[in-house]
Amino acid sequence: VNTKAQHLTMETLSKLQRMRMVASTVCKIHLLLLLLYFFVCSLDILSSAFQLAGGRVAGDIFQKNAILSNPVAGLVVGILVTVLVQSSSTSTSIIVSLVSSGLLDVPSAIPIIMGSNIGTSVTNTIVALMQAGEREEFERAFAGATVHDCFNWLSVLVLLPLEAVSGLLRRLSQAVVDTLQLSSGDEAPELLKVITEPLTKLIIQLDGSVITAIATGDQSAKNKSLVKQWCQTTTLKVIVQDYICMHLFVDCSLSDLAIGLILLACSLLVLCSCLITLVKLLNSLLKGQVANAINNVVNTDFPYPFTWLAGYLAILVGAGMTFLVQSSSVFTSAITPLIGIGVISIERAYPLTLGSNLGTTTTATLAALASPGDKLAAATQVALCHFFFNLLGILLWYPIPATRLPIRMACALGNHTARYRWFAVLYLLLCFLLLPSLIFGLSMAGWKVMTGIGVPIITVIIFVATVNILQVQRPDCLPPRLQNWDFLPGWMTSLQPLDDVITRVTLWNRQGKGKYLCYYHNRNGQLFFFFFLLQALWH
Repeated sequence: VNTKAQHLTMETLSKLQRMRMVASTVCKIHLLLLLLYFFVCSLDILSSAFQLAGGRVAGDIFQKNAILSNPVAGLVVGILVTVLVQSSSTSTSIIVSLVSSGLLDVPSAIPIIMGSNIGTSVTNTIVALMQAGEREEFERAFAGATVHDCFNWLSVLVLLPLEAVSGLLRRLSQAVVDTLQLSSGDEAPELLKVITEPLTKLIIQLDGSVITAIATGDQSAKNKSLVKQWCQTTTLKVIVQDYICMHLFVDCSLSDLAIGLILLACSLLVLCSCLITLVKLLNSLLKGQVANAINNVVNTDFPYPFTWLAGYLAILVGAGMTFLVQSSSVFTSAITPLIGIGVISIERAYPLTLGSNLGTTTTATLAALASPGDKLAAATQVALCHFFFNLLGILLWYPIPATRLPIRMACALGNHTARYRWFAVLYLLLCFLLLPSLIFGLSMAGWKVMTGIGVPIITVIIFVATVNILQVQRPDCLPPRLQNWDFLPGWMTSLQPLDDVITRVTLWNRQGKGKYLCYYHNRNGQLFFFFFLLQALWH
């Protein structure tokens, strides 16, 4: 009798445990979806914050058409403007407006589009910083985020000179526009905004036409606020009624910059909180057999001889998902935590990212097709240039495994950030702010100055890269002196001396007022990067 009672008790306990496990899993999934919703909304608010803080500057930059006629300057303008407004769609729509109005020609618009492609990848790089608490996760997440940057930079290095010499993208897009019988279509679908706008519209609403008006030289827009005050009810694209918008900052006395900084701080706080909690939830859900099953589905190739198809299927999935959410930043930022916890490998994340690049250009093409008849051809040609740039980039850096340099470059960056976490912030500032600003300054000084400084630097980079390859593959081909870099000072071959300096500075700050800067030595690395990022953005 006692044995039967114990057996029944064990069965009851196991049933209770299973029920609790199922209930816990269901609650976690609901919480995961809620956090994902707030994560996407915070990205939307972050974009609005950057537009408020830098939108006028972006409009003023676009107004200087003499600058934009320089291809290198146009490329840098595209990077800086997209970083400022945190939206390649916004910068591309401004370019389309300038081309349609005759203020900018298509050859000058193409380098700016290339720059906007680079600038839009800053968002998922910022998201990767929030996984700095665990070194292995941070290494994978940062590599997964920067593979997008590496692909864009390498594509620009090849296609920008090619476009300047031959006009390849312009000719391709013109041929397609001439072949197609274009007619105005419907507006691009806004599937994601249907879900997020009920919340984000209560916080802030922006009048994007103000930035476009400033860019096109409308002097009356100089004193207008980007914060929308009046909204419109429309029926079949006919305005029915104007009414006062309902959001937190309507009739606010603060300047656009002040509102932008407030939203920037709040959105970053929500973004970090959601992402940290998302990673912990995903780690608890995707473990054991569940993680193995997802890994087998996502990262496994097809049987031979169709192994190559898996990558191209991932490109299609990335394109389709980006078309659905209407934002490459949202899609790549959403998969970055999954790369960090090891659910998606960097080899599979790469084709997903390439597909995301294609998907965002499809949305821009649909938006261009909604243009009026007199602007349709120019708007469509600009959108097609964006599409062909990404397509040619994929053809350059994906079909042949040996040419998938972005994966190797991103893995190298991930290794550095795992060892020196401050390197991630340095990379962010260098690639998206300091280096573009330096190139812009050199391009404005004239071709002679730029060539005199740029050619020696590029020559040294090519020489060092060649020697590094030979040191690994064929060291016997090199003279004994160049078979290693031991003859150079330590600071030229390693980041360790700089890391020692930063460590001493942070330890000194710990004894003074800056205690929080030492958090990168322990598990709370996210806090260090969050405060460091806020300081960098503030200054």
